[in-house]
Amino acid sequence: MRTDPNCVFCKIVAGQIPCFRLYEDERTLAFMDINPGNPGHALAIAKEHWENLAAMPAPLLGPVLATAQRVAKAIETALRPDGINLLQANGPGAAQSVFHFHVHVLPRRIGDELKMNWGHRAGDMAAIEATYERIKAAL
Repeated sequence: MRTDPNCVFCKIVAGQIPCFRLYEDERTLAFMDINPGNPGHALAIAKEHWENLAAMPAPLLGPVLATAQRVAKAIETALRPDGINLLQANGPGAAQSVFHFHVHVLPRRIGDELKMNWGHRAGDMAAIEATYERIKAAL
């Protein structure tokens, strides 16, 4: 499997860094974002290291999107947001901060005023864990 020893997401896949794992299969992993734009913000990734959409092999795109869809359905069930954004950023100009292909599954509320580049601020781990438990139960 293709990996990068310096990549935080590769370390998460390998179990070297803990995360709130929502879903996992042979090729993909979904987990809670620890810098959430909104409560319930999750990420779907390929387990193999591919820097961005251009580098990602086409046969892996479907599995990552299927995982994002599965998590989005669980978020809808658990949290009942007004909507969900799927966001995939490529490069610094698009605010990609981890250079490992990933899709944000971002619950939205009307009036949340969340901007496309929402900035990073540490989330409350207890709140992230509580939200994780609700979404995980819905899977």
